[in-house]
Amino acid sequence: MGVGYTTIMYESLLDGVAEISASQYDGVETSLSEISAVGTDAFREQLGDYDLDLYCVMGSWLESETVADRIVSGTETVADLGTPYLGILPPHRGTTDDEDLERWLGQICDAASDAGITPVLHHHGGTRIERPDEIETWLDRTPDNLGLLWDSAHHYPYGEHYPDGDVTDGIERFADDIEYVHLKDIAPSDGFEDHIEALSNGQRHLDTVFLYYDSFTDLGDGVIDFHSLYEALEAAGYDSHITIEIENRTEHTLVHAKENLDYWRAVTGDMQST
Repeated sequence: MGVGYTTIMYESLLDGVAEISASQYDGVETSLSEISAVGTDAFREQLGDYDLDLYCVMGSWLESETVADRIVSGTETVADLGTPYLGILPPHRGTTDDEDLERWLGQICDAASDAGITPVLHHHGGTRIERPDEIETWLDRTPDNLGLLWDSAHHYPYGEHYPDGDVTDGIERFADDIEYVHLKDIAPSDGFEDHIEALSNGQRHLDTVFLYYDSFTDLGDGVIDFHSLYEALEAAGYDSHITIEIENRTEHTLVHAKENLDYWRAVTGDMQST
């Protein structure tokens, strides 16, 4: 089990790889669009120079045939880079018919199977697939090779223990489906429940979206109980990669990257120097 970090905060993918390596992570997660911007060969060389594995490559929001085709085409790049997982972001609510979504997911899963990689569905707030029952429905509705990218903060508002920070019910419910994990903390702001309700109803107002995403924070700075989360993963026999996904810390990125890894290592008891 390796620990990775996302390149989502970095203006330059290549600079992000260098910083993530300096923070002593094992791997990285990025996106098809970021790879396209710098070129596959340059990205591959940077990964090799900094001795990092590539854990997952995310596609764009799955809201059109064009996006679906782009992700299908991207499976070859993902496989060529030796990446185990292709991440799929569901469409925002109200943007896509279920029949289209089912068809697009089927096409992506077929292409991923041909490429020898595992597609993973990222349940996500404000999208068609955010609540546990929706996750279960869509995993049942799609090809068997589609796994789940489980996210601690995106599960939190819909968990059985909300507003308590115990999110272990999500791990226990989907133990057989979780292929890959995102970790981030969440510090609910005033009116958080109203913002969640609005997003779930497809009301993507600027202030609602901003305040929802602004609630995401560094590990240990919010309400999620990461000790019980780790114990639940261990009990479920989870042995794949974990990626820390901090989305809104664009200043002092090196500090945030290192502090988040140190926090997780303290949780897992893995504080040995590397």
